[in-house]
Amino acid sequence: MTEATAQIEQVNKAVRNREGKYLTFALGPEEYGLEILKVREIIGYMDITAVPQTPEYVKGVINLRGQVIPVIDLRARFGMATTDVTEETCIIVVEITDGNRTSSTGIVVDHVQEVLDVAGADIEDTPQFGSTVETDFILGMGKIGDSVKILLDIDKVLTNEYMAFVRQTGQAQTDEDAQTQCEQTQQQEAQCESEPAPQEEPEAQPTEQAAEGQPQ
Repeated sequence: MTEATAQIEQVNKAVRNREGKYLTFALGPEEYGLEILKVREIIGYMDITAVPQTPEYVKGVINLRGQVIPVIDLRARFGMATTDVTEETCIIVVEITDGNRTSSTGIVVDHVQEVLDVAGADIEDTPQFGSTVETDFILGMGKIGDSVKILLDIDKVLTNEYMAFVRQTGQAQTDEDAQTQCEQTQQQEAQCESEPAPQEEPEAQPTEQAAEGQPQ
C-alpha cells in the first residue's frame, strides 16, 4: 500500500467514524448535533441545586430518580449570553467517557429539534479559526439541506476541571449509597435483636383418662 493510498484510507475511516444519527438542538440561532449513541434521555427543565466552587458553566446537580447528575449550561460553556428558561428549555442527559470511566451529565439547551441521519459525505472538517479559537470539541460541520449543524464531541466539550468535579460527584454518590446500605443493615440487625426469641411449645401431657387406659 502506497503512502497516498494509506492517507486516503485513513480519511475514509475518519469519515465513516463520524457518520451516523445525531440528535440536533439549538442554542439561540446556532444549531448543534450530538451523536445519538451518547444520548441517554431528554427531560424537561427541573430544579437544579447549585454547587459552590465549580466552573461558572456548571449549573449544579439534579436528582434524577435517585441518581445525582451534574448539569452544565452549554451556553456558558461556549461563551454565549445566558437566557431565560422557557417551556422548550430542556436537559439532555448524555453519557461521557473519562478514560475507562463512564458517567452521566446533563446539558441545558434552548430546545431539541430532531434526530438526523448524517452521511459521511455531508460532514466537512472544522474550519481553522486561528490558534486562539478552541475547536477540538467539534467533530465536523454537518451539511443538512441549506443549513449547517455543528457536530459536537461531547467528551471534549467538557474540560479537565469539570471532569474532576464529575468524579467527585460520583464518589459522593457512591459514598452516600454505601452509607445508606450500612444504615439499613444496622437497622435490620437492631430489629432482629429487639424481637423476642420464639418460645418452644411445651410437650403435651397425657390426660388421666388416657393414663388409666394404659396397661399396668
